[in-house]
Amino acid sequence: MTATLANSRDIALQDRARRVIPNGMWGHMATRSIAPGYPQFFSRADGCRVWDADGNEYIDFMCAWGPNVLGYHHEAVDAAALAQLRVVDSGNGPTETLVELAEELTATLDHADWCLFQKNGTDATTACITIARAGTGRRKIIHARGAYHGAVPWCSPSVVGVTAEDRAHLIPFDWGDAASLDAAVAQAGDDLAAIILTAFRHDVARDQELPTTAFLQAARAHCDRTGAMLICDDVRAGFRLDLRGSWARHGVKPDLAAYSKAIANGWPLAAIAGADRARAGAESIFTTGSFWYGAAAMAAGLATIRILRDTDALAHTEAMGNRLRKGLDEAASRHGYRLRQTGPVQMPMVLVDGDRDLAIGNALCLAALRHGVYLHPRHNMFLCAAHGPADIDRAVEAVDRAFADIAAAGLRPA
Repeated sequence: MTATLANSRDIALQDRARRVIPNGMWGHMATRSIAPGYPQFFSRADGCRVWDADGNEYIDFMCAWGPNVLGYHHEAVDAAALAQLRVVDSGNGPTETLVELAEELTATLDHADWCLFQKNGTDATTACITIARAGTGRRKIIHARGAYHGAVPWCSPSVVGVTAEDRAHLIPFDWGDAASLDAAVAQAGDDLAAIILTAFRHDVARDQELPTTAFLQAARAHCDRTGAMLICDDVRAGFRLDLRGSWARHGVKPDLAAYSKAIANGWPLAAIAGADRARAGAESIFTTGSFWYGAAAMAAGLATIRILRDTDALAHTEAMGNRLRKGLDEAASRHGYRLRQTGPVQMPMVLVDGDRDLAIGNALCLAALRHGVYLHPRHNMFLCAAHGPADIDRAVEAVDRAFADIAAAGLRPA
C-alpha cells in the first residue's frame, strides 16, 4: 500500500470535537460510519474539488452529499445569493424572491401548481406527510422498506429514542414489487393517506434500482382509486435527472414532491411542490421555521434552476457519468475485479462484486483517497457539471492505482 495521508490537523480537530460534541460528529457526515482514515474536516472546495483540513486535495464524487450540482462556488449562483444578502436575508417577512422562485418552479416542474419552502429534505418530506394526512383526513402512510426519507422519528433509519407510537401508522412494502404494494394498500384499507416513494431505490450498500413505468403507474392508480396522495421524495435526485421532476420521463405525476439538495447548488433550501388536489391540505396545516423564508438561498435557487434550464449542465453531467462508469469498469477488470455499478450514472452506486462485508470497497476507497479521489464505499455518489473529461480521466487513473494497491495487498472476494 502507499503511504497514508498527512492528517495531523484533522486528527487534532477530531480530538477537540470529541470534547464538545457528542461522538465528535453526528449524522451522515460522521466519517466513523464510512471507514477509519477518512478525513472528517475540510478547509475549502472549488468546482469539483475539495481540500481537507490538512490541505490534501481530492476530485470529489460526493458533491457535498448531493447539493453541489453546478460546481462549488459557482460564480453566478453565489453572486445572486450574495447580492440578496447585502439587502436582506431573514427579515420580518419574505421578499419578492419567494414568489419568483415559486413561479419558476411551478413553470418548470410538470406536476406542480404551488410550492412551499423549507431548509432541509426532512422538513419537506415530513410536511408532505402532514399535508397528505390533512387533505385526506386519514392516517396510514405506505413506504418502501429500507428507503431513506429523513432523520426524524417517523422515518429515521435509527430507532434509538423512537417510540412505537411515532411509527404506528406506517406500512412497509418491498420497493418495485407490485404485489407487495397491493398488499400494503389492502392493509391500509380506508385509512390510506399516502404512498411515499423515493425517485429511485437508493438504499445504502445495495444495488440501486430505477423505477419501471408500470410500477409507478400502479402506485398512481392506487392513489387515484382510494383518494390517497402519491408523494415523490425527490430530495436526492431532484434537479439532477430531469428538471421536470424525476418521474416526468415515466409520465407519472405525484400529488406532492419534496426537493432539496441540488435545488440551490449548496445554499440551504428545500421545497414542496404540489398539485391542486393537495392544495387544501397545505392550506389547512401549520408548518414553519425561523429561517425558512431566507431570501439569499431562494435567490441561489432561482439562479440554479435557470442555469440548469438554459445550459447543457444536466446532459454534460450524464455524459461524464457514462465516462466514469466505463473507466471504472475497465480499471477494475485490469486488476481482476468486477464492479456492480447501478443507479443513474449521474448518481452512481459502485460496489465490488463478491465484497460481502464491504472490506474490499473500504480498502479501495481509502486507497483512492491517497491518490487524490474522494469516493464512498457504500453510499451512492454524485457528479456535478464542473466535472470535465480531464477530471474523470484523472480520477479513473487514480482508481486504477488504488486497485493495484489492494490487489498487491491480497484483497480479493472470497
